[in-house]
Amino acid sequence: MSRHSRHPEAGIGERAWIAGLRNRAEVLPGMALKGRALRLGIGDDCAILQPPAGHQVLVTTDFSLETVHFRRQWHTPESAGHRCLARGLSDIAAMGGNPLAAFLSLALPMELTRSEAGRPSWRERFLAGFLALGQKFDVPLAGGDTARSPRPTAPGSGTGLALADIVVIGSAPKDRAIRRSGARPGDRIYVTGQLGGAAAELAQLAAHPRLFRDCTKGVNGSSNPHPHLFPEPRLGAGTWLLKNRRATAAIDISDGLSTDLDHLCEESGVAAVVEWAALPLHPLAADLPASEAQRLALHGGEDYELLFTASPRRKIPRRIAGVPIACIGEIRRVEPGKPRILLCELGLERPLLPGGWEH
Repeated sequence: MSRHSRHPEAGIGERAWIAGLRNRAEVLPGMALKGRALRLGIGDDCAILQPPAGHQVLVTTDFSLETVHFRRQWHTPESAGHRCLARGLSDIAAMGGNPLAAFLSLALPMELTRSEAGRPSWRERFLAGFLALGQKFDVPLAGGDTARSPRPTAPGSGTGLALADIVVIGSAPKDRAIRRSGARPGDRIYVTGQLGGAAAELAQLAAHPRLFRDCTKGVNGSSNPHPHLFPEPRLGAGTWLLKNRRATAAIDISDGLSTDLDHLCEESGVAAVVEWAALPLHPLAADLPASEAQRLALHGGEDYELLFTASPRRKIPRRIAGVPIACIGEIRRVEPGKPRILLCELGLERPLLPGGWEH
């Protein structure tokens, strides 16, 4: 975090809070600076990173915006913090990288920085969710910034919104990072984990937010009961695919399978066919009517699973880093005048258009 307060009203209190955050970030198990790529973290004008020898630096950044990526009335602060970091870690996982450090910038209305009746503030709970995920994957918080979010200009229009920007720095062996552009005709298409769960839980959250107000931590495992609130970035699977040279291309499923596969095919200059019966449905989606389950699995998004391709000559295990792997289709050559992606259901093929999140 910056050494300089961006909350003039907070004065020394804000500087003390940043100092306390520095201590929390550095004393977590596995977060010691000695011997790590992070040589200097919170407290100075810049962090200092030293990537491993023979590696290249990976950089990803994502906004988490209230009312767009989370809602205070729906998501606990711990969930918002977890999801903020998970977005960046998932991007690193998709390239087979190893995360080195995270940088967080927060703009919050003043009321979210205050504790009430001895309870931690929204900000403290957000950071608890953020740091817990960082600790799990040994990713230190190395810096960032704080600011007061502006109030709406219209009278009576409410308080300012919570805004968070995450930057994650990672590394991968030189010229080995898995890209979207390496898929070739004949490659098989695979996904990690299960699909449709995040969108299904989001629908439940929208309908019954009070049922989730005590949901402050995720549960490990491929059948995570909270795939939207606490998604699990697939870093172990990504690094395994890179180390063992199995993936020809990869992308994380953040915008929806249909949309992200279209991105991969566009970058690789190929087409694809997806087998509906092969898609691994999350239990939350599998319990829904077939048409709704299909919609969520194909277009729902925010599953943060890895979608990757591999040569049919390379064996892909049924589980990688403890996560189940499913083969869901095949890469084909582009044929003029035909759709880029087809969905095969009951032996019949029909166009599969991108139906996920459009930025």
